[in-house]
Amino acid sequence: MRSPNFGARRDGLTPVLVVLHYTAMASCEAALRALCDPERAVSAHYLISETGQVLALVDEDKRAWHAGAGQWAGAGDVNSRSIGIELANNGATPFSAPQMDALEGLLAEILPRWHIPPQGVIAHSDMAPGRKIDPGPRFDWRRLAAAGLSVWPGSDTGPGISPDPAAFAVQTTRFGYPDCPEDLLLDTMRLRFRPWARGPLDGTDMALITDLATRYGVDRGATTA
Repeated sequence: MRSPNFGARRDGLTPVLVVLHYTAMASCEAALRALCDPERAVSAHYLISETGQVLALVDEDKRAWHAGAGQWAGAGDVNSRSIGIELANNGATPFSAPQMDALEGLLAEILPRWHIPPQGVIAHSDMAPGRKIDPGPRFDWRRLAAAGLSVWPGSDTGPGISPDPAAFAVQTTRFGYPDCPEDLLLDTMRLRFRPWARGPLDGTDMALITDLATRYGVDRGATTA
């Protein structure tokens, strides 16, 4: 099946991001029907089943309708700037090994084809804090980073920085997160990099985001169009 839900990328934009999602549906078949339903007005470039089958629904040079409202690195219209990959998962179960294997294989093809760096592989929740939580706390970002297909804080990062809400906001913005309230920024960053953490901002949060921003921070003036 191919989805009819796509259009041209706007303003001559090409993919600089890959946005990862989960379907939050009972099965891959149900998600496939939804992503190909013209009345639903939603789609993605790829859907990966629980068994690792990769379904290509929209050509990569087209604008699929997967990201919705949000920003990354100071730039909006994420649909025009990204490739969307949906993982068949209900949001409450682990992602299967065959599915993760297939995702790694797909990313290994997409990133060099579009010259997307590992830090360009982000969560739907990253670009839409408070509105989206996928691919959620069960997704193995560390595994992708180990394969050079996303990023993870350095192994020597420790809780050596005193909590500072203003500095935390600066570093999250530098890494790419949209401007939003401190508690929402903290929840969003932890969802991806520290999903087991609870409580107020602490030194470990500060160390993690400082490391990420230092190594992968963006120049917003160069990415906003």
